Amino acid sequence: MPDLDFRIVGVEAAARGLTPLIQFKLEVTNTPETETVQSVMLQAQIQIQAPQRAYDAPEREKLFEIFGTPDQWGQTLRTKLWTHANANIRQFSGRTEGILPVTCTYDLNVMATKYFYALNGGSVPLLFLFSGTIFYLNSENRLQVQQVSWNKECTYEMPVTVWRELMDHHYPNSAWISLDRNIFDRLYEYKRRHGCATWEKTMECLLAQSEDVQMTKHE
Repeated sequence: MPDLDFRIVGVEAAARGLTPLIQFKLEVTNTPETETVQSVMLQAQIQIQAPQRAYDAPEREKLFEIFGTPDQWGQTLRTKLWTHANANIRQFSGRTEGILPVTCTYDLNVMATKYFYALNGGSVPLLFLFSGTIFYLNSENRLQVQQVSWNKECTYEMPVTVWRELMDHHYPNSAWISLDRNIFDRLYEYKRRHGCATWEKTMECLLAQSEDVQMTKHE
């Protein structure tokens, strides 16, 4: 009967992905080593262990939307779910490696994106919780099915630069936000009415108006 263990041994951004994709290099080992595992349909829940690292002042300011002010962090700084991922592990005996792909987004309405964007450097402490189905042959060469043990997990420190370089590759020198449709329609009307050639110019006009209003209030 297989007893699998899992370990993340590396990470990289997918160089040719059509969408932002991070690939975790996964090592899978089985006991006993002589037993052949036909395949594994693996699922992983990936959590961000936010309390496991330190934050400088600019990072704490950007993390306000997630954790509140630093004086509240004793109650609010908690491990957060990042995402779920799946992988199919091919036939092996003893040990093998596979890829655990994770699709990423630059949507700053998403908690994980806000968290990654707030970090200036260092690493992100991650917790991987595994589940899934194992297929193997018994001593009579009959196919058997077994569930991955609920307590299988591992940790990994992902460099923040992996996520940043991935976003820079797919969205060079830019960022994007998601807006309520009604707000977008109003913004689009403003763009047309003021003859703004680009969305950047539209935002610059709005910010300039806001700054003028603030200066008038203080005069």
